Amino acid sequence: MDYRINDIDRVIKNAVLVMEDSKYQIFEICESARKEMFALGQELNQVIAETGAVIDKVDKLEMDYRRARIRLTEVSRDFVRYKEEDIKTAYEKATQLQLDLMVFREKETYLKSRRDELQQRVRGVEKSIERAESIASQINVVLEYLSGDLTQVTRILESAKNRQQIGLKIILAQEEERKRIAREIHDGPAQSLANIVLRTEIAERMLVKQEFQIVQEELIDLKSQVRSGIEEIRKIIFNLRPMALDDLGLVPTLRKYIQDFEEKSKIRTMFDTIGKEIRLPSAMEAGIFRMVQEAFTNAFKHANPSFVSLEITYQGQMMKIVVRDNGVGFNVDALESQVSDSNHFGLIGMRERVELLDGRMEIESKNDNGTKIIIHIPISADQRKE
Repeated sequence: MDYRINDIDRVIKNAVLVMEDSKYQIFEICESARKEMFALGQELNQVIAETGAVIDKVDKLEMDYRRARIRLTEVSRDFVRYKEEDIKTAYEKATQLQLDLMVFREKETYLKSRRDELQQRVRGVEKSIERAESIASQINVVLEYLSGDLTQVTRILESAKNRQQIGLKIILAQEEERKRIAREIHDGPAQSLANIVLRTEIAERMLVKQEFQIVQEELIDLKSQVRSGIEEIRKIIFNLRPMALDDLGLVPTLRKYIQDFEEKSKIRTMFDTIGKEIRLPSAMEAGIFRMVQEAFTNAFKHANPSFVSLEITYQGQMMKIVVRDNGVGFNVDALESQVSDSNHFGLIGMRERVELLDGRMEIESKNDNGTKIIIHIPISADQRKE
């Protein structure tokens, strides 16, 4: 046994050295990316400022050019009041303003293109930093395990087939949730706000040109976009913490969630309840809601179903939750050997939530034969909120 421990100790020490070296390399990558993002940010701010100045210059040149053309028309028509020199001066001024306007319009187009390119590069660098920081966090967690007492590490290795590294899973789950929220905000409200800013710039120009009909149409579109943005923000807030859960209870909140799920995913759904609804403590209802939300999310991401159903049964001292889908299914027997696969983190999170509520979860699934998740949650008398 001692030689096995020595071999394990040698392997662990080598692994620690490699991970330490990798951690410092990742740190250097992060620092380099941060410096690049700082430089890009400075350049972006400068380009944004130049773009604003050029836009103002173009607006001014457009007005000056319009006045110059009017002036040229006046002097060209009245040969009594104006001499040939006046006509020549007016023509040269109009021509020069036209050339300046063309130059600054080209510059405006270039600066806007450069601004968009820099914004895209900044977003790319930010994502690279997020990924590097996530990997560094995971390495730190593993290093904490491997740098501990050898006897403790040996026990961890012996029980690794039956237990997960809880700290690593929590970090991964948090990072995934943060990425999801960031993606929803970026693709929804952030894009809408950026578009609103652009449309307001257009409306400002039209006001200067006194094209009030176009301005009115722009404002109508802006109002519609603001309403859409508010709706997106409300959906994000609902996903973070459904306020209806405290006010209306679990069943109405789940009914609203499933309705939104069907509208968003275009997957047909069904929700049934059996027995009299029982109000439970807030934390317990939140945990059950998250379990159902995770089950529907897993079905949408991995099962490719056309139908998902939820059935909740109140059975005296027990609450039974059944989620079914007609998707591709999977091999349940092979699930335990693939628990490190990111595709199964949702099921792991569900099982942990069930265990926290002293419940049990069963999974029935076969390849090409859908999936059925059965959850039993005990309800004690002191947990009821009639």
